[in-house]
Amino acid sequence: MTRTIVASATREIIIGFDQPFCVIGERINPTGRKKLAAEMITGNFDTVIKDALEQVAAGATMLDVNAGVTAVDPNATEPGLLVQTLEIVQNLVDVPLSIDSSVSAAIEAALKVAKGRPLVNSVTGEEEKLEAILPLIKKYNVPVVAISNDETGISMDPDVRFAVAKKIVQRAADFGIPAHDIVVDPLVMPIGALGDAGRQVFALLRRLREELKVNTTCGLSNISFGLPHRHGINAGFIPMVIGAGMTSAIMNPCRPQEMEAVHAANVLNGTDANCTYWIKKYRDHQPAAAGAAAPVSVPADSAGGGRRRGGREARRGAAG
Repeated sequence: MTRTIVASATREIIIGFDQPFCVIGERINPTGRKKLAAEMITGNFDTVIKDALEQVAAGATMLDVNAGVTAVDPNATEPGLLVQTLEIVQNLVDVPLSIDSSVSAAIEAALKVAKGRPLVNSVTGEEEKLEAILPLIKKYNVPVVAISNDETGISMDPDVRFAVAKKIVQRAADFGIPAHDIVVDPLVMPIGALGDAGRQVFALLRRLREELKVNTTCGLSNISFGLPHRHGINAGFIPMVIGAGMTSAIMNPCRPQEMEAVHAANVLNGTDANCTYWIKKYRDHQPAAAGAAAPVSVPADSAGGGRRRGGREARRGAAG
């Protein structure tokens, strides 16, 4: 059984098909969050601290840490800021972290100070990225997210995305990196723009599990980008991707509706043994009163939604 081990200084987590779904908190990312970006540029980490504590309290298994505050010379500015952000977060919470950057120098700088065994987010199928990132993965003995796009961009053909994932796994093996340390992101497309985006990713996940035997992740809220009531779509998407074989996702754990879907999927998937966690968490749960107003939807800009991943992908080709 494929198991990807990540760890903080004091806590080890296993990502795997026989494990509870791994929720990677997405909030510490200034892409699409102007207020957070402005704070981080000036050395103000109040929101970073708040987001880290809130996400862990809400049930995040891991936290993604991104410091891409500017597209202007990120090779010069991002390494120092990512290190500073990472050190603040890892000294604040005990969950494992995901080092999220498109800048190779920033990833290496962060790996030098990271405690435990972080996940690196990410490498693509571009030759330049493979040659820059895979040696770092081998050197520091850490797992990596493999995003299924290459020099040709993001293909709308799921067979092409599978081929890119397979290429990355094979190239990683050439560096002595085992498949269990590759967590593939098959790239979730917005269902509002591509009507078969859901079916595409379900089929891809089954192939990734059965043929490549790798763990998987995604930017979960990409599926609902551009639609009203996004959290309803996201909550419906979660158990379906888990059923298809997805083992982790970068998402907002502070959304109760979506976290309930995660916990329920763990029960139904058999990874919450004897429903222990569900019973403990929801034993005294009180349903909303009939006719109660639905919660107000939060715009994608403030919810860390699909725009976050899109912005990061746009930066990948520009940074070294």
